[in-house]
Amino acid sequence: MLDLNYVRENIDQVREALEARRADTTALDDFTRADEERRRVIGESDRLNAERNASSREIGALMKEGKKDEAEARRAEVGQLKDRIAELDQLRAQTEARMHDLLSTLPNIPNASVPVGSDESANTEVRRWGTAPKFSFEPQDHVDLGTALGILDLERATKIAAARFAILNGAGARLERALINFMLDVQTREHGYLETLPPFIVNRAALFGTAQLPKFEADLFKLEDPRELYLVPTAEVPVTNYYREEILDASQLPMKWAAYTPCFRSEAGSYGRDTRGVIRQHQFEKVELVKYSLPENSYEELEALTRDAETILQKLGLHYRVVTLATGDLGFGSAKTYDIEV
Repeated sequence: MLDLNYVRENIDQVREALEARRADTTALDDFTRADEERRRVIGESDRLNAERNASSREIGALMKEGKKDEAEARRAEVGQLKDRIAELDQLRAQTEARMHDLLSTLPNIPNASVPVGSDESANTEVRRWGTAPKFSFEPQDHVDLGTALGILDLERATKIAAARFAILNGAGARLERALINFMLDVQTREHGYLETLPPFIVNRAALFGTAQLPKFEADLFKLEDPRELYLVPTAEVPVTNYYREEILDASQLPMKWAAYTPCFRSEAGSYGRDTRGVIRQHQFEKVELVKYSLPENSYEELEALTRDAETILQKLGLHYRVVTLATGDLGFGSAKTYDIEV
């Protein structure tokens, strides 16, 4: 979530950034009005507190002079001030809660290097690796090949669970397991990442901390549990929250984590899109790379992390390209994103 003081002090830049992302700026207008109300409430509360303190001193002086009736009258006035101050404190709390809620609906500010554009058509290719394969025949897609080989079964997965689930059998299951081990081994042995196996269920605070909530609640699988628990949409959520509300020594940074988890997503916004095969599944496996770094080093670390991810494809001999997402295609919590397209 964006910092309250940053938004207040840089309101024009934040508005410009939201417009570049094609985001609705209504929440920013509401935030400005709420901030004005908060300032008004604080001003009135400070004035009344000063008045109450002065009255308390005056009451003490009247009591010393034996003027009890006047002192009691002043006490009654102070009591009214106290009640009004309590009302203002409550109003301030409500206004600040409103501002917090509004800030949670605002996406991140894009980095200056992100190309400006309304959608994926404005994404910019950064580099390519390898050569695209050429075939002397009409290639089949993974659904036809996997079904024919008996390593992919979508029909029975639907029977067991629902649409958008897959079963991998035999060589398909072994390939999945091998790729997970291969990715973890490369990142931990060659690039210095620490392997971690986090919970596959997280709480609401963890999802808020990585910007899945409140905006993307419909994309999550929530458990019927009074503790408000969810299946993880990505290992990024538990790993990023590992040190939540803790203070780290800067000398510990950067920290580099590699985590395997299954990922669960409802894909609520993708109905009607191309979902053939194992695209946009409700459950899929992923090895995630996460870094903790100083803010001033964060983009340098992003470049290094992207290169580490590319190493996997290079070792597998897969032709790919790296693309910088445009402002209109950025994820909600992202300031800059590279997609590696195979």
